[in-house]
Amino acid sequence: MNRTPFQSMLNPIMRKNYNPVSRRDFLKLAALGAGAIAFRPFAKQDLPEFPQADKLGRVTVGKVDVFIRPDEGSQIIGALYEDNVVPWIRESVGSMPGRINQRWVETPYGFIWGGNLQPVYNQQNAAMDTLPSTSLGQGMWVEVTIPYVDLTLENPPARAPWLQYRESIGLPPRFVYSQVVWVDQIRAEANGQTWYRLNEKYGSGDLFWGPAEAFRPLTSDEISPVNPLAEEKRIVVNIDYQTLSCFEGENEVHFARISSGALYDAWGNRVNVWETPVGEFPIWRKAISLPLSGGSASAGWSLPAVGWVSLFVGTGVAIHSTYWHNNYGEPSSRGCVNASPEDAKWIFRWSQPQVLYDPGDVTVEMPGGTKVKVEKQEF
Repeated sequence: MNRTPFQSMLNPIMRKNYNPVSRRDFLKLAALGAGAIAFRPFAKQDLPEFPQADKLGRVTVGKVDVFIRPDEGSQIIGALYEDNVVPWIRESVGSMPGRINQRWVETPYGFIWGGNLQPVYNQQNAAMDTLPSTSLGQGMWVEVTIPYVDLTLENPPARAPWLQYRESIGLPPRFVYSQVVWVDQIRAEANGQTWYRLNEKYGSGDLFWGPAEAFRPLTSDEISPVNPLAEEKRIVVNIDYQTLSCFEGENEVHFARISSGALYDAWGNRVNVWETPVGEFPIWRKAISLPLSGGSASAGWSLPAVGWVSLFVGTGVAIHSTYWHNNYGEPSSRGCVNASPEDAKWIFRWSQPQVLYDPGDVTVEMPGGTKVKVEKQEF
């Protein structure tokens, strides 16, 4: 088959993805390469090769179209699939009819609608050889700092729904950029490879091993409170504008675009249960990392190692970090307030109650911590 000029300039991943295949078939093909290494837990594991660029974008959904211009009405010139990683040149405003979010990302291969492309970096880390002692035993909090890393399950069978799904289509466990998890063991091999054992404290009991270079140890200083002596702290979430503001008295000290609860499902049906509750609520629990899950077997979600979780409604509604989309400014969640990793971390550090590195989790009784006011215009 003769290639168009565009197809000729594609990198190998893009050329492979240009011919239409289903997401399921694509993931199975990807598993042949990634899984072959990932399931040998203590052999030398090279990290994935990612494009050479300061900033990268990771596809967060099964398939995205690549357009010649930042306009859904322009020519489609390629396709990318989940976890493909591309250089992120710049972000621009374009046209995506039917969506609030009109941001697009320019890549060397064309334009991708920004809501489906997570901004990531490829920052490898020096391996630690010992773990600090904590009230939880030896361990440390770490953050994924490369676009994604494949893991090995230590204690099969898979328990968490997200892991069972990946296993059902032949893929190894995988964590992606900005996820936060607890490390409770280190294993150094004679071949020079160092492995961390990853343990979600409140997860389903799945334990993983991952190459140390993919994880950056968090420090106590970066979790320390922001302006802890300030009085009259409050958070205002505006559903209509999809924004979050942090106030000290009358002064706004932080502003962020967020994604609150989606009002409609993929078929356009109204889903009231997903709406973020309106009212004023105190933050009652905060955790450096939690697995989040909910819904039914057919329409549920299972999200491991979610960072910087600030719960403010007893049913589990929280402000938290997000790695599964970049659609801030448009309702996209199942009731929570999705924020970027940077914004969620700042809010976590600034708001009350304060959380120490050890144990990284605190629950308070009423009247609770910083008030979160969720407001919405009534029409």
